[in-house]
Amino acid sequence: MSEIIKTATRDAYGKALVELGESDKKILVLDADLAAATKTGMFKKAHPEKFIDCGIAESNMMGVAAGLATAGYTVFASSFAMFAAGRAFEQVRNSIGYPRLNVKIGATHAGISVGEDGASHQCCEDIALMRSIPGMVILNPADDVEARLCVLAAAEHDGPVYMRFGRLAVPRVFDENYKFQIGKGAVLKEGTDVTVIATGLMVNEALMAAEKLTDEGISARVVNMATIKPIDRDIIIDSAKKTGVIVTAEEHNIIGGLGSAVAEVVCETVPVPVLRVGVNDVFGKSGPAVQLLREFGLDAENIAAKAKEAVKLK
Repeated sequence: MSEIIKTATRDAYGKALVELGESDKKILVLDADLAAATKTGMFKKAHPEKFIDCGIAESNMMGVAAGLATAGYTVFASSFAMFAAGRAFEQVRNSIGYPRLNVKIGATHAGISVGEDGASHQCCEDIALMRSIPGMVILNPADDVEARLCVLAAAEHDGPVYMRFGRLAVPRVFDENYKFQIGKGAVLKEGTDVTVIATGLMVNEALMAAEKLTDEGISARVVNMATIKPIDRDIIIDSAKKTGVIVTAEEHNIIGGLGSAVAEVVCETVPVPVLRVGVNDVFGKSGPAVQLLREFGLDAENIAAKAKEAVKLK
């Protein structure tokens, strides 16, 4: 049996930034006094001349990032998701989104899996906030392999990008042959009875749920949706037609995130039942990350239960 590799996507973010710094002279990295936690400290050590610590002032950091972008730099601005998307929303909207500047927001410590930091830091609203900004690309990788590719793709993309990374070490889903493209989902497992569309750390849970469903005679199609915006409409429509019912899974509020994005596409094109697995419009609480994920229903068992419920609606 092969060893299960577990890595936090924030670690892959730091390593990818170092890689970019070695090949692109126009890369700058900003942080809000959280370099050790966001892993931008790796970049600071490797390329100190390209790193700026803006202090505990996320809103100001976004303004600095915008100014540097107007000077021709590709700027990565990093902080916890709660502060990058929440505290600095107005600056992200008006200073980065409105003029469509080349700023990439690296938001770490997203979701319930922040664990012991508690509800004040467990941001489950950031995708909803960023989806509301016109032209903002949103990337939420499933593992370290995809996280690295997301960072490289964000650097190549012309315009603002919001990248969501986690604190918890998660199993590797993809191998070195995996190809990532902004705006494209990926079918990880074919099935005929139900489609599970998952993002972030819920992708691995969706795959485990599919195994449980197979044992019970239910064939589940599993789709990885690393790009929340622009959403891959084609793969959603294809899934709706093939299985007749969809379950979404995300470490985010069920309002405004992946589930909402998928439901919007389905309602407009191929109306089928869409059930959502996510944080049920409540705040989190302090506790061990894995225990909290289970308590809030963000696990394979709940995805499988929701899938069985969905199949009955066909």
